[in-house]
Amino acid sequence: MKPLALLAAGLAGVIFLGGCASRSAGACAMCDSGACHASDAPRPSAMASPQGAPTMQLGAFSVSLAVKDLGASKAFYEKLGFAPMGGDGKGWLILQNGTTTIGLFQGMFDKNILTFNPGWNHRTETLAAFDDVRDIQRRLVAAGITPVMAAEETSTGPASFVIVDPDGNSILFDQHVPRPAK
Repeated sequence: MKPLALLAAGLAGVIFLGGCASRSAGACAMCDSGACHASDAPRPSAMASPQGAPTMQLGAFSVSLAVKDLGASKAFYEKLGFAPMGGDGKGWLILQNGTTTIGLFQGMFDKNILTFNPGWNHRTETLAAFDDVRDIQRRLVAAGITPVMAAEETSTGPASFVIVDPDGNSILFDQHVPRPAK
């Protein structure tokens, strides 16, 4: 089954690493105190990068790991402190350690895939405000990045598109929720 079909079939994302981007750098006092604010982040247009350019709110970050032996991979990641939290146990598993989640997929795709889920936080909770996948696609196209699979621009429900980075890594933008109200 192709990754998009798998996700469309109801898999609630693949891996969710996340919350506040500053947390991993130890720079967010709110997250360090346990009062993570990632699901209450301001509207993306109100935020700016350190260089002053508007940022894109990409949602939960996900990585799908293509594995050869699901059992061996599960045993390996359990040694790192991950515990099963979903999957069918035959072709795919979702494992979690704290807020870090990894998806193990046997025979479903050839390479690992980076995924962003606009509209979701790392707990797959829908955000009140987020950049819609179609708006992200338009910004990337305007910046000279051409999708290898494009989202339908006129749709308003869940949608996805894929780009490939300069090193050949596939990046899936996979939105499971409708366009946010403006």
